[in-house]
Amino acid sequence: MADKEKVKKKKVKKEEPKEAAPAEEAPPPAPVAEPEAPPSHSSTKHSSRKSSSKKVRRSGSNVFSMFTTQQVAEFKEGFSMMDWDKDGILGKEDLRATWDKVGKLVTDPELEIMLGEASGPVNFTQLLTLFAARMSEGGQTDDDETVIAAIKSFDVEGKIDSEKLRYGLLNWGDKFSAQEVKDAFDNMEIDKKGMIDTEDLISMVLGSGDDE
Repeated sequence: MADKEKVKKKKVKKEEPKEAAPAEEAPPPAPVAEPEAPPSHSSTKHSSRKSSSKKVRRSGSNVFSMFTTQQVAEFKEGFSMMDWDKDGILGKEDLRATWDKVGKLVTDPELEIMLGEASGPVNFTQLLTLFAARMSEGGQTDDDETVIAAIKSFDVEGKIDSEKLRYGLLNWGDKFSAQEVKDAFDNMEIDKKGMIDTEDLISMVLGSGDDE
C-alpha cells in the first residue's frame, strides 16, 4: 500500500507543472503592441532634406575641387563685396549696385540675363559653378579667365577709369601694395582723360600683345 501511495504522489507532482504551463504562455499578446505609425510628412521632409543636402555637398565639393585654396578665398571675398544686403544670395539689386560701383550702368534685361545663367538662387557655391562653367567653355586657363573677368569689371565702353582701377587694386580682392600699383601703372598707356584701353590692358597683363 505504501508503494501505491508513493506512486500517486509522484503522479500528482508530475501533473502540477502541466497545469502551470498555460500560465507561462499568457504573455504573447505583448509583442503585438509594436509601433504602427506610418511615416509622417515631417519625417519625409527630413529625409528629403538630408538627401538634398547630400547632393548639395557633393556638387559643392566637386566645384570647390576645381579651384585652388587661394582662388576660392578670392572668389569668397569678391562674393562678399557683391552681396550688398548680406543675405548670402546675389540678387538683381546686388548686381546693379556692383556695376554702379565700377561706373557701369546696366539695364534690367541685362541683369536678368546674368541671373538667368544660374540654375537657382546665386549663393557662393552657385557663383563658383558659373565661373567653372565659363572657364571650361573658353580656351584660356583658369587664371587667364579670372584676370580678364576682373579687368572687364572696370570696363565702360572699352575704356577703364585709371583712378577706379587704382582704387580697386589697392582695396579689393588680393590687394596690391602702393608700390606694386605704381609699378603696374608705369607700364600702362593712360590717355589725357585718365582712361585705359581695356583690350590693351588685357593684352599687357596676359602678355599677348605680340600675338595680336
